[in-house]
Amino acid sequence: MADRGVDLSALPKEVRDQLAELDLELSEGDITQKGYEKKRTKLLAPYIIHTPVEPPPQNDVQPPAPSSSSSHAPPPSSSSRYRERRNRRTHRNGGTRDDRYRSDIHSEAVQAALAKHKEEKMALPMPTKRRSTYVQSPINTRTPPDSSSGSEDETSVRRQSSLVAPIPQVNPNLQSPDSWINRSVQGSSTSSSASSTLSHGEAKPQPQSQPQPQYKPQYQPLYQPHHQPQHQPQPQPQHQPHEQPQTAAITDMMAHSRIAPSQNSAPPPDVTAVAPPPTRGPRVDLPSNAVVRGMSRGQSRSSMMETADGRGVPVNSRVSTKIQQLLNTLKRPKRPPLSEFFTDDSEEIVEVPQPDPNTPKPEGRQIMPVKGEPLGVVSNWPPALQAALARWGATQGKSPALTALDITGKPLYTLTYGKLWSRSVKLAYTLLNKLGTKNEQILKPGDRVALVYPNSDPGMFWVAFYGCLLAEVIPVPIEVPLSRKDAGISQVGFLLGSCGVGLALTSEICLKGLPKTPTGEILQFKGWPRLKWVVTDSKYLTKPSKDWQPHVPTANTDPAYIEYKASKEGTVVGVAVSKVAMLTHCQALTQACNYCEGETLVNVLDFKKDMGLWHGVLTAVMNRIHTISVPYAVMKACPLSWVQRVHIHKARVALVKCRDLHWAMMAHRDQRDTSLGSLRMLIVADGANPWSVSSCDAFLNVFQSHGLKPEVICPCATSPEAMTVAIRRPGVPGAPLPARAILSMGGLSHGVIRVNTEDKNSALTVQDVGHVMPGALMCIVRPDGPPQLCKTDEIGEIIINSRAGGTMYYGLPGLTKNTFEVIPVNANGVPIGEIPFVRSGLLGFVGPGSLIFVVGKIEGLLMVSGRRHNADDLVATALAVEPVKTVYRGRIAVFSVTVFYDERVVIVAEQRPDASEEDSFQWMSRVLQAIDSIHQVGLYCLALVPANTLPKTPLGGIHISDTKQFFLDGNLHPCNILMCPHTCVTNLPKPRQKQPVGVGPASVMVGNLVAGKRIAQAAGRDLGMIEDQDLVRKLCMWPTVMHQYLTEALHWRAQTDPDHVLYVLLNAKGVTVGTATCVQLHKRAEKIAAALTEKGSINTGENVVLLYPPGIDLIASFYGCLYAGCVPVNVRPPHPQNLAATLPTVRMIIDVSKAACILTTQNLMRTLRSKEAAASVNIKTWPTIIDTDDLPRRRPPQIYKPPTAEMIAYLDFSVSTTGMLTGVKISHAAVSALCRSIKLQCELYSSRQIAICLDPYCGLGFVLWCLASVYSGHQSILIPPFELETCPSLWLSTLSQYRIRDTFCSYSVMELCIKGLGTQTELLKARGVNLSCVRSCVVIAEERPRLALTHSFSKLFKDVGLSSRAVSTAFGSRVNLAICLQGTTGPDPCTVYVDMKSLRHDRVRLVERGAPQSLPLMESGKILPGVRVIIVNPETRGPLGDSHLGEIWVNSPHNASGYYTIYGEESLQADHFNTKLSFGDPHTLWARTGYLGFVKRTELLDASGDRHDALFVVGSLDETLELRGLRYHPNDIETSVSRAHRSIAESAVFTWTNLLVVVSELCGSEQDALDLVPLITNVVLEEHHLIVGVVVIVDPGVIPINSRGEKQRMHLRDSFLADQLDPIYVAYNM
Repeated sequence: MADRGVDLSALPKEVRDQLAELDLELSEGDITQKGYEKKRTKLLAPYIIHTPVEPPPQNDVQPPAPSSSSSHAPPPSSSSRYRERRNRRTHRNGGTRDDRYRSDIHSEAVQAALAKHKEEKMALPMPTKRRSTYVQSPINTRTPPDSSSGSEDETSVRRQSSLVAPIPQVNPNLQSPDSWINRSVQGSSTSSSASSTLSHGEAKPQPQSQPQPQYKPQYQPLYQPHHQPQHQPQPQPQHQPHEQPQTAAITDMMAHSRIAPSQNSAPPPDVTAVAPPPTRGPRVDLPSNAVVRGMSRGQSRSSMMETADGRGVPVNSRVSTKIQQLLNTLKRPKRPPLSEFFTDDSEEIVEVPQPDPNTPKPEGRQIMPVKGEPLGVVSNWPPALQAALARWGATQGKSPALTALDITGKPLYTLTYGKLWSRSVKLAYTLLNKLGTKNEQILKPGDRVALVYPNSDPGMFWVAFYGCLLAEVIPVPIEVPLSRKDAGISQVGFLLGSCGVGLALTSEICLKGLPKTPTGEILQFKGWPRLKWVVTDSKYLTKPSKDWQPHVPTANTDPAYIEYKASKEGTVVGVAVSKVAMLTHCQALTQACNYCEGETLVNVLDFKKDMGLWHGVLTAVMNRIHTISVPYAVMKACPLSWVQRVHIHKARVALVKCRDLHWAMMAHRDQRDTSLGSLRMLIVADGANPWSVSSCDAFLNVFQSHGLKPEVICPCATSPEAMTVAIRRPGVPGAPLPARAILSMGGLSHGVIRVNTEDKNSALTVQDVGHVMPGALMCIVRPDGPPQLCKTDEIGEIIINSRAGGTMYYGLPGLTKNTFEVIPVNANGVPIGEIPFVRSGLLGFVGPGSLIFVVGKIEGLLMVSGRRHNADDLVATALAVEPVKTVYRGRIAVFSVTVFYDERVVIVAEQRPDASEEDSFQWMSRVLQAIDSIHQVGLYCLALVPANTLPKTPLGGIHISDTKQFFLDGNLHPCNILMCPHTCVTNLPKPRQKQPVGVGPASVMVGNLVAGKRIAQAAGRDLGMIEDQDLVRKLCMWPTVMHQYLTEALHWRAQTDPDHVLYVLLNAKGVTVGTATCVQLHKRAEKIAAALTEKGSINTGENVVLLYPPGIDLIASFYGCLYAGCVPVNVRPPHPQNLAATLPTVRMIIDVSKAACILTTQNLMRTLRSKEAAASVNIKTWPTIIDTDDLPRRRPPQIYKPPTAEMIAYLDFSVSTTGMLTGVKISHAAVSALCRSIKLQCELYSSRQIAICLDPYCGLGFVLWCLASVYSGHQSILIPPFELETCPSLWLSTLSQYRIRDTFCSYSVMELCIKGLGTQTELLKARGVNLSCVRSCVVIAEERPRLALTHSFSKLFKDVGLSSRAVSTAFGSRVNLAICLQGTTGPDPCTVYVDMKSLRHDRVRLVERGAPQSLPLMESGKILPGVRVIIVNPETRGPLGDSHLGEIWVNSPHNASGYYTIYGEESLQADHFNTKLSFGDPHTLWARTGYLGFVKRTELLDASGDRHDALFVVGSLDETLELRGLRYHPNDIETSVSRAHRSIAESAVFTWTNLLVVVSELCGSEQDALDLVPLITNVVLEEHHLIVGVVVIVDPGVIPINSRGEKQRMHLRDSFLADQLDPIYVAYNM
């Protein structure tokens, strides 16, 4: 800055004034930062002492000043699409210059608190935003690689299954961190998409002699140690490690590499400090046998190749470094750790914090009610306010009543008392007699009328208000509605409705300005009743006849007017003030303020309500005062206008707010000669605000030289319900000024008064608001619970008994009772009297000499963990953290939201358009620290929104309740957000500590038996064998028994029933494009077998890859392989539009299966050999490729018959949900048993037709597509799922057209139907689609049934005849392709509701539907014939009891034979396929499915008449997340997340070390991205009691999905850690 060497206090006064003016312009956004610095430098130039400048120490927490003057610094590159959008937005200068919260003392306290934090280096990782996709970053603007190792927590990070690549030798010149730092740019430190250039060695090393420009490193730790001067980084020799500014990047290998400890390699660096680099690259151990991972869609080529060919490149993973920083932050807990014990049986949720024995408690005696002085009786006081107006109108008609100003601050017109009276009478006459017909008047006395007048037209308002009083109708003044989208507009409608308003008075100009419909009618505002609009300009009023006089009765208890009031929740209610209360209040104010007839009063406040109305409209008329009204618009244009009016009119009283004092101070140097000597009272309307004291002091300081006397400043306390509570009386010159109270913030948060002694940082200085009003009685009661009187040293709510207060909330009797009819009770709960008090909503206490002190408002109260915090106090603290560069003062909202059984504090502020990401983040992190230090409360969320986007109140403040609603609805659209749940959520349940297993499986089993629980096992019916040959022939079951091999079955069918059509293939139009009869299939298979032996010279038992689109060629090739004695390996063909992502997976399966040959079509053969393919894989090393499109007519010499049925029939390859590519061996015996089992379950035989809409590449989908028809002889109608993308109705139309009874599909097919046909059911009906024929529609899957999806599907297509009982699911796994399948007989699948809390403890507790925390689970279909399942404890391997959660083990003749991998992992093989129970039945061999589930015996009966055992699948064991000692299933968390906001398309969760990471796909606009962060955090905390560590928002389609529609969470995790997701936003929750 320019003032480095300048002592500002020594500058001449005019220079200081000009500097202050500049500061004001900058704080209001009227000048850019650059312009500000230029002008400031110019002003200070003559006074700068030129001394050699020391470089600032590195630990200085100030963000570096934007060096606009330095010529070499390039402009910061835009770090996100947002920034561009935000900069395009036009910036209206609408920030209100609200400096209520300015306090120099407080600023010092905040700076001191922050200074403490400098010592504790908080390394908050910055959130990551996407760099604009349109900007190609040249090499010199790339981000340097992060200089830290991501593998600090070795044990938890390393996953044996990852294939870690050896590290190539790194050229030290390339990796010198200095070359990076020196080329780095001050710009986007947050670009996550700029990949590290060096990882591929493209960067050229810079010549050492070249002069290095002095750029700052982008990734500067926020707080750095003292000993490092901020020197220009120069390349350092290797033996001076401590002077290098950043850690060497070599150490940052893949996040899960294992670093071997050796004496030469340094320990993993602490990223929070600047650590020396290790002297040489650490050694990375390779696991001896790594499992090959499959690849999914959406993965970049480089990571594929790394995994496929084993030549890895170290990935500089910025994301992992940030998470590491976050972990380090979390390692320093800010709150006492939770007690580490969990009792398993109590279902408690919330950790109740133990009361702190040091909590201050009130110790004083019970307070006595405080009485104001008696209200004097003056002989000439009028019997009603209208009478006073009548009197002045008649006797003092020329006397001025009101002067209105124009926008420039010049007087516009003056209304005399005579004019006011005559116009009011005219209006009263018109209202009562001229609206409607003679016989039927619209208005009668007592009706409510809305007054809609702008702030700039007080004259029209006065006439309307007094006209209503004279007509005895009740005026309800409201703000002028500007648009449909006004903040709180519908709540104003609620007010009008509750008051029964049907008529609105307004001026002609105002009426013209109201929003209109295209036909010219006034808009019907949301929630408003229908209103008739009446214009009250004089020319439209009728002069009354001579004999008509308004009726002026003596003041009584009928309502005189209704004043609106907005509650904390945003509802707007009307406080009715009776005629007698209005009059008494005017009398009390006259007595307290000592008003005299004919005085002049300047009013800057809103004249429609509150002090502006009470003093400036009502009391003024009672005392014939001349009011000068200064509207808000004038104040914005000329902040000094009210001071000038006081000076010109020699006003005796001025009515202002702290904001007006502050504005006048900022602008006062324009006026040298103003005098405030005439003022006897300067009434500060918001003097009850705790921070008003500094504004009053500063104003006095500036204007004392202009004649302002200290004793004239009169703060007061008011509320709409109690009206004026207390006001400081005008003082006597020379008398001592009232004392101040300096209170401890800590004490205040516990509701007690303690004078602050020890820590001046957390002190609050408050000024008194004078004494109680004349004629009033005041008590202080506890704000919550019964109105018990407080003790003398306790803070409570002020309640008032007076004739001069509000009487009720109009039309809301229930609310009224709790507020207007309060009877205080003593400590024993006994009422202290019969007189009702009114709650003021103000919190305060009575000080010495019965002075009243106010410390806050009930509506600004935030109750966090049992302690009270005042929203205004938090705003003041936030503003004391030098916000000038980052946010607008006075545009900050503080509120609390209830999340997980407690209030959480949220701060939302408007960010300046020129604030950089780094500045904003720095400011936010410092606000966190300041609030934590001073208020001892953790912030939950801090959000910055673009300028002028927060909802405003009519006079420019922030509409808090609307802001809160926007936040909760996800409509706030922040541009920066910081969530800190780790520090403020202290009531999480205690982590569960798993007890050591002292109880063996035998004891568990005995315990179950004793408890009457059976062992949790279930079985399908017997497969059975039929011996009688004749019976076999009769039943057409010939192949079932006679032939163990499918080849024999096909051969037999070709001979016995050659023309029977087995397969029909449809295209997108529903047209048959291919059929296969038994003999056609047999002959085609023979041709392929001949080609294999001749062209491919394939030997028996070799593997052959089948690469076909879904169709009949695939089936023929499969049988061709079996005929030739080869083992077919079915592989999904690569996607021609996405070869880079899909071809490497094909290549990998070909390599892993050691295929000798590829069978494919001509098109795919061309694709495999194309240039595009060459870019992804090595196309020269494909095995022999045989194109089966036109083969010669040849027959193989003989059809191969395996020597035993245990030989492998085919290999089934699939990518599991954990990203593992697993191939399993399926024997001929297993194929026959499986087909027989399906045949029995689904009652399949030759005359049946089924429709299949599945991917035919693995699992049960392949079995149904290729094997089942040949075995059972039924006809299969094949519908390739990709055809549904062009014609979503294809599948359903086919079902209807062919009258199909049984159909099989996948979840992705269901999703396509729901998305594509959701709005078209009527159209389907019209086309004649009728699904009443469908008896069973089975979803084939290897996961927990997706109940919501199947329900939606059933519900949607119910209209076209689909039975709700038809939809069911199947379940299979890698070890057994089909365990459950809903057949044609047997009971319907049942649904149970399970308590989610018990599931986390591995227990199953059934609850009623709709119970809180309940999870619906559907049975996964009936267990297939020949299959037995048992539920086993995965740790002890002992059997479990009924309704216990455990691993599902399966025994069946169609279990797979084992894994087929390159490495012979015998241990895994035996463990997964041939394992035994540790107790119970030690002989049976079981296969472990890897899925958790439970068996429940139901009341339903199965076919044999026994009670039916239902199997419920809960989730994959490999996928479960172990957090806080509990087991979570990712899909439960994902379901909650997807419900959080309409823009979340899909989400996935995984853990990294001990952090929960949530990745969500955003389907809305990118400005919604940051809205999702708090909503996701809230919902996971509420429903799962977990704190989300990282929230990643990505584009749709980024979450990888395998062919079965299952999420590949581990691939996603690897891509995230390798920084390959190109996220829109990454938020690190502190």
